[in-house]
Amino acid sequence: MRSPKLAALELRRFGRGKLPRAALVALLVLPLLYGALYLWSFWDPYGRLDRIPVALVNDDKGAMAGGKRVTAGDDITEGLRESDTFDWHEVSASEARAGVEDGTYYLSLTMPADFSERIASSAGDSPETGALQVRTNDANNYIVGQISRTVFSEVRTAASTKASRSFLDRIFISFSDIHGATVKAADGADQLTGGIGKAEKGSKDLADGLKGAKDGSSALSKGLKKLDTGAGALEDGSRQVADGTRTLADKVNAVDDKVGPFIKGNEKTIGDTARLVADSSKAIRDNLDTLVKAAPTAAKGAHAASEVLNDVYKARCEQAVLPDPACADLKKAKTAAADVAAIADDLNTLIGDQHGDLKKLDADLATLQKQAQALADRAPHLSEDLQDAVAKINKLNEGATKVAAGARKLHSGLGTATTGASELDTGVGKLKTGAQTLNGGMYKLVDGSGKLAGGLHDGAGKIPDYDKKDRDQRTGVMADPVRLVSKDLHNAPNYGTGFAPYFIPLSLWVGAMVAYMLIPPMNRRALATGAPAWRIALAGWLPVVAIGALQTVALMSVLHWAIGLEMARAAGTVGFLFLVTACFAAIVQWLNARFGAAGRILVLALLMLQLTSAGGTYPVQTSPRFFNAIHPFLPMSYIVEALRRLITGGGLGPVWHACVVLLAFTAGALALTALSARRRQVWTLDRLHPELSL
Repeated sequence: MRSPKLAALELRRFGRGKLPRAALVALLVLPLLYGALYLWSFWDPYGRLDRIPVALVNDDKGAMAGGKRVTAGDDITEGLRESDTFDWHEVSASEARAGVEDGTYYLSLTMPADFSERIASSAGDSPETGALQVRTNDANNYIVGQISRTVFSEVRTAASTKASRSFLDRIFISFSDIHGATVKAADGADQLTGGIGKAEKGSKDLADGLKGAKDGSSALSKGLKKLDTGAGALEDGSRQVADGTRTLADKVNAVDDKVGPFIKGNEKTIGDTARLVADSSKAIRDNLDTLVKAAPTAAKGAHAASEVLNDVYKARCEQAVLPDPACADLKKAKTAAADVAAIADDLNTLIGDQHGDLKKLDADLATLQKQAQALADRAPHLSEDLQDAVAKINKLNEGATKVAAGARKLHSGLGTATTGASELDTGVGKLKTGAQTLNGGMYKLVDGSGKLAGGLHDGAGKIPDYDKKDRDQRTGVMADPVRLVSKDLHNAPNYGTGFAPYFIPLSLWVGAMVAYMLIPPMNRRALATGAPAWRIALAGWLPVVAIGALQTVALMSVLHWAIGLEMARAAGTVGFLFLVTACFAAIVQWLNARFGAAGRILVLALLMLQLTSAGGTYPVQTSPRFFNAIHPFLPMSYIVEALRRLITGGGLGPVWHACVVLLAFTAGALALTALSARRRQVWTLDRLHPELSL
């Protein structure tokens, strides 16, 4: 009889009574119950975290920062209320502690009283870290504690980011304030540079003017010295003339009767004296003109120099933003220029006060010169005109007396003027040197102030000036500089979908294991008739494969339409699971056929080894070395990897690899079962009296 017919006969056994039919139904739904219930219970635990009671304690009292009220605890509390994470219960600290201890709450989150104060301190002189306090109790549930650490890490990150935004926003505002102050300083430096530039030009003009004033003061001093010398000679000569004319007049008047003889005897003397008077009068008149012309010019130049220095001193030392280093020298120069101007004024005043006298003196000198010259001309003829000569001598005496008095006064004034002019020349010389030094310093100051203004402008350009939009953008980036941008190539929408590749083959293995508890691994009819070993193996394998196919259809239908498992390749998944069922049936068949009752224990042990080494939950690399070593040699390792690609998507390389491995395991197990069938056709004492029967 062929193997398919033998398999059909084996399945018909289950239709001969209620109990076998019930056993067949149980056999079909057992993988469904095993796999579907597991996946259903684990389907989306993270989506139901809002059912987990968690205590929330907000003791935060708030704080003030930058003139604003900071309520970090209230903000976090409001955000947690709006979230779908955990069932939050706002309680006191003592209630939270007791609730976590007795299991009323799985865990608690506490915002301490100084939470906002610590966060606000980031903008002060002594920044501190704000602390969120989490209390867990693994005696309640270990996994909830692990989940909470992830959730609260996100809460902490959000709170830290918000605090950082506040702190960084103040930093960017400070940048803008510094930028504005630097711009103002740069503008002030520009104005300073302009003012110093004008002062430098004024100091240069002053130096040039003082150079001319020095030349004029030197000429004035030399001229006044000559005038003083001439005035001294004039005083002496005029005094001698006055004395002579007085003596002459006295003699003329006293010895009027004896004038004739006297005149005749002194004609030459009278002529020489008259010529001396005429020449002296001319010399005095010439020097008077020079003095009158030079004195006002010198006074005007001295006043001009003093005014320039006064203006420079006011601009650089009294009105400037930054005091000038040369202010001390400028003050000395200003004082000296004022002294020179005062001396020049004294001289000018002297000349001005005596200007009428000088004009009158000049007129008298002109008259005296004229009369003396006339007398000199007429001296040889005085005896002829004695009466006329007596009258002229008397007039000459009067004029000589006046000239002597004026010459004496002129000499005294010119002496004072000479001393003042000498001091003026010395002072103007010092002013000239100081002005040149001032001009050099002002030139360096102009260069330095220009560099200062340029540096401040460059600095202002380098200091950022952020508006509110820029501050918000940059604060957001710096508060959260590294953002996780994840891209899941083949996303599993929930926890259950991720675990399906692990629980589905587990269910099918259990189905094959239970099936061979009801169906013998080797068909008894075939054994009894002496059928070929390979036919015996197929006859015991095919019924379980058929049942496994039905189990697969039932399991995947419920998972897809009832629970909601979505598969990227549904048909491929079901087809691959048919191959998995065939492979598992062959392996379980061989273990039962070869080892008998002990084979059932080996089937369970092999299941445990596959579950622990397949990497269905955590990557197999995280397991001890033993499980890493057996991982490549067990079929479920390849089944789990292939089902992940079929359910969530991805390349089919692991699927084809798994198909080859499963076919190899299936063929090998069937071959070993055939070998066991051949052995079973020979009866031994152990078969007649087995040591263990299950």
